[in-house]
Amino acid sequence: MAFDGVVISNLVHDFNRCLIGGRINKIYQPEDDEILLVIKNERQTYRLFLSASASLPLLYFASEKKENPMVAPNFCMLLRKHISNGRIVAVKQPEFERIVDITVEHLNDLNDVCQKHLIIEIMGKHSNIIFCDESYKILDSIKHISMLVSSVREVLPGREYCLPPNQGKCNPLTITLEQWQEQAVLKPVTCQKAIYQNLTGISPLVAGELCYQAGVDADASVAACDKEQFDAIYEALRNMRNRIEKGEYVPQIVYEHGVPVEFSVIPLTSFSPEQKKEYSSVSEVLENYYAEKNKISKIRQKSAELRHIVSTAIERTAKKLDLQEKQLKDTEKREQYKVYGELINVYGYGIEPGAKSMEADNYYTGEKLTIPLDPTISMMDNGKKYFQKYNKLKRTYEALSTLTLETRAELMHLKSIQASLEMALLESDLVDIKEELVQYGYMKRHTKGKKVRSIKSKPLHYISSDGFHMYVGKNNFQNDELTFKVANAGDWWFHANDIPGSHVIVKKEQAQELPDTTFEEAARLAAYYSSGRTDSKVEIDYTTRGNLKKPKGAKPGFVIYHTNYSIIAVPDITGIKQV
Repeated sequence: MAFDGVVISNLVHDFNRCLIGGRINKIYQPEDDEILLVIKNERQTYRLFLSASASLPLLYFASEKKENPMVAPNFCMLLRKHISNGRIVAVKQPEFERIVDITVEHLNDLNDVCQKHLIIEIMGKHSNIIFCDESYKILDSIKHISMLVSSVREVLPGREYCLPPNQGKCNPLTITLEQWQEQAVLKPVTCQKAIYQNLTGISPLVAGELCYQAGVDADASVAACDKEQFDAIYEALRNMRNRIEKGEYVPQIVYEHGVPVEFSVIPLTSFSPEQKKEYSSVSEVLENYYAEKNKISKIRQKSAELRHIVSTAIERTAKKLDLQEKQLKDTEKREQYKVYGELINVYGYGIEPGAKSMEADNYYTGEKLTIPLDPTISMMDNGKKYFQKYNKLKRTYEALSTLTLETRAELMHLKSIQASLEMALLESDLVDIKEELVQYGYMKRHTKGKKVRSIKSKPLHYISSDGFHMYVGKNNFQNDELTFKVANAGDWWFHANDIPGSHVIVKKEQAQELPDTTFEEAARLAAYYSSGRTDSKVEIDYTTRGNLKKPKGAKPGFVIYHTNYSIIAVPDITGIKQV
């Protein structure tokens, strides 16, 4: 993610378009490091959300209200005293830094017109919201920074406000080609680093994109670049600068396997069009991006215990299976020991006592065998010894043949639960998964008495391009419910071949045939909602529901079928409509 100077420039562009001339109607402080300004301008109401959180500093137009404390904090009261009903007259981005300076005009106690500056610094753990008078003397800040905390600059009431040190970086909006060529070779770094380490407000994402547009390897050393390559990078930078100056922004989020991974306001040509989703404003991008990231983060936190239990059980079961398969491989000699025993009984009468081996023709294959013997015992006892080894390995083989099947089924079951945890997006999704772990002995039930499980969450529901309803189970219980209770015999069933994944059901209307597009979209859903989600292609089995059977005593989500078709699908559900 890249909350850089380029994104800030888009925000400043939007603020100037929407807020100039607007009046600050209300001021709230929902959290210790957050401010919410309600601004009215030309019959429109804007909620400007400012956050100086060390973990997630933000600045955007918010669409939702936030709960506020009953008693306003001191910083909020100070803002209300000075700029409540004040008029916004300017919004600036100093030196292309991750800083926004909002100038507010208001009347003081003597009814004289004066100005104040509300400055938001979006700089990771150093983020702050600073309130200054018209001469940039600090009146207060949401975080006080003394010399004990930072030797670079103080942020305290009464001090003069100054910009953070730029570490020798140049402004990308004003840098010349000659300056860029001189600056880029100062450090022996890659081309990508040379860009974001020498230019203010440029993130690694944007630096990589500039290299891509210039046709330069981002990981190549600047020492290996020639003048033409530096010129090409500067030309890409100049094109970006022109877009910024004209306000031609393209707010977008980049997704990988349905998860937001990056956002930007300039065209990211290094990503495929299928990965990108464009939005009408940068505020909408920020709100959606962080809302989705927070939702995923919260679910992962809540499911941490379940994921640990499942991964531990998978590791333990996998080790058990490896041991069983190794022991099973050791039983492959059992038939050889049986033949040794038979040949000793047939031909051993002519062998002298004390011999260490004997040769005999194997009447099963016609080959000549050399059979090791124990010289301390008789030939009859040598034969008995080989038959005992044979019988022992036979019993081991018969036992392990069953055990390995059971262990392999258990491992597949655990991996299916792990896949369900990866696609869980709601707390209700975790309820079913936890109940399954309890029922199969991987977790203990904390409540007394027997709890009857009821499905809390609902399966995913999609509509194909041809109008057919498609349902996706999010866990094993839902897979069973969909396949054996919701689906009819003529409905189509899809599942990733030989790997854990969701059951996908396509409801078919009586005698109506499914178009090829619906088959392809259902296969994509089955590929996406499987453990093969990160693969380029996934093999999908599909058949009608009537061809499926569930063995007696089988674990939830397990089915068998002998009649099916196969299709290769890409695990990408872009363009499939979700209900």
